[in-house]
Amino acid sequence: MAHGEVLEFEEYVRTRQEALLRSARRLVPDPVDAQDLLQTALARTYGRWDGIADKSLADAYLRRVMINTRTEWWRARKLEEVPTEQLPDASVEDGTEQRADRALLMDILGVLAPKQRSVVVLRHWEQMSTEETAAALGMSAGTVKSTLHRALARLRQELESRDLDARALERGEHAARNEGRERCAA
Repeated sequence: MAHGEVLEFEEYVRTRQEALLRSARRLVPDPVDAQDLLQTALARTYGRWDGIADKSLADAYLRRVMINTRTEWWRARKLEEVPTEQLPDASVEDGTEQRADRALLMDILGVLAPKQRSVVVLRHWEQMSTEETAAALGMSAGTVKSTLHRALARLRQELESRDLDARALERGEHAARNEGRERCAA
């Protein structure tokens, strides 16, 4: 790569780093993994920078590289996962409602397949049009629409399921407290 292109790439990274890191953060829930994802995507893009004729499409190219890299990681990690009967406790960092909602959303995005998650992130977080999302993911607009429809239905189903589980847990705790009171009164 010529010295001028190296400087051009460095300038691009300097100006777009924060936006690209936000995109990476939306693709993987862990902030450290998001930084790793972005760095890997940047390293892969650096080697191909001179091949990107229209630099205005560099963001789309990098997002595609991040999505592909995340999918590779997901496939590799999937083989290492071991099912357990009890899930780890979900933690809420700050306790504010907004952070709790964000944590819940990031958690339930994990139930989606990588393709579905990519479509949801690009359409709703990145606010890309259907056509832009289709171009970024290399699929037709119709496939984006149907994938998005199925993904949102899956997310709704997961939210409803978690809401029902929470209500059942509350009823169980309430019944246990009442039973304890009855024993004390007797």
